[in-house]
Amino acid sequence: MDDLEATVARSPQPMTHQSLSRGRPRSAPGRPTSGLRVAIISPSFGGFGGLEAFVLAIAAGLPPSPEIDVRVFFKETRGFIRTPTLQAAIAPLGDRVRFVARAGRDLLGAIAWADVVHAQNPSPDVVVLAKLLRRTLLINVINHRQPGRSLHHWLWRWALRQAVRRFYISDFVRQTWEGNIAWSGSRVVFPICELAEGMCPVAERRGFVFAARWIANKGLDTLIDAYAEARLDPAMWPLTLIGDGPLRPEMERRVSERGLRGIRMPGFVSAAEKADLIRNARWMVVPPNTREDFGLTAIEARNLGVPCVITRDGGVPEAAGDMAIVCAPGSVAELVAALREAAAMPDAEYRRRALRTHETLLPRLARPSYYAATYRDLHAG
Repeated sequence: MDDLEATVARSPQPMTHQSLSRGRPRSAPGRPTSGLRVAIISPSFGGFGGLEAFVLAIAAGLPPSPEIDVRVFFKETRGFIRTPTLQAAIAPLGDRVRFVARAGRDLLGAIAWADVVHAQNPSPDVVVLAKLLRRTLLINVINHRQPGRSLHHWLWRWALRQAVRRFYISDFVRQTWEGNIAWSGSRVVFPICELAEGMCPVAERRGFVFAARWIANKGLDTLIDAYAEARLDPAMWPLTLIGDGPLRPEMERRVSERGLRGIRMPGFVSAAEKADLIRNARWMVVPPNTREDFGLTAIEARNLGVPCVITRDGGVPEAAGDMAIVCAPGSVAELVAALREAAAMPDAEYRRRALRTHETLLPRLARPSYYAATYRDLHAG
């Protein structure tokens, strides 16, 4: 057993979280507590996506105690429809999860109950109420600021300034809001996410894997063209394309017309199947050309000891780490060169990268205990 397979992966707290009854607070939500009270306030369209998973993971990892009581308040966006998936996700947390209307009485009650408000995005209604009630404010930012000037941009940037501390999903996202020089109290914190564990022996790994929704600018078309031009052995270097979406007919036609062998398209798969496909690949390929905020699939791969081939796009290089092979977004020629470099890499160098891509990820993964320490620090300071 080599160093890579002998590595015991430490993963973040599992994201098995979920909760709630419809009840809305009129003032103080739920039973009183003598400890620190934290209200995580997050917008929601009613589905279960990355943002919902993130805030529920924090709450699930910090069960109520005499020292700290963390609760989640989903702020219903326009067109909100609660899905069965979200309902199932919130069930284990019981009345620690509630739903509130925008800029309403219930939102006011949630903020009044809390000592620390952890807002997801700098929503002006949350920030104004927190300031009026003199609550300590932490804002988490996961989306980059779009170019342009508008009242919306001005209000959100003003709201960001009101926070005592700001957490950004990547430095790319931070710079779109703050510029090159970070504001006092700002830092990059990788989000809590559900990560599979367990590594496949290097000798048993084959090929490349891609995982994303099949939409424009995720780099799928560039990847297929580059794979065709790279002319790699399809038995040793197959390409597995996980996901589905509007581009499937065009991508299937492109593969068929070129008579490409070695490309597999399993569609959407379960979390366990996805983990197995990534674990058994030699490289994860993340080639977007869309100012990606982060790059969660790169994090998923790194936790399984699978290094990445990426484009220099948005926050993807931060997620992929310094063991990745990097090329320009949208360049077929550069991606061809990157695929060939990956395929030609000697085993010793590949093993080094595979081990290091995992080891260097672990210190970057924030766990619920990190947020607990942050909340205490904010309240004390």
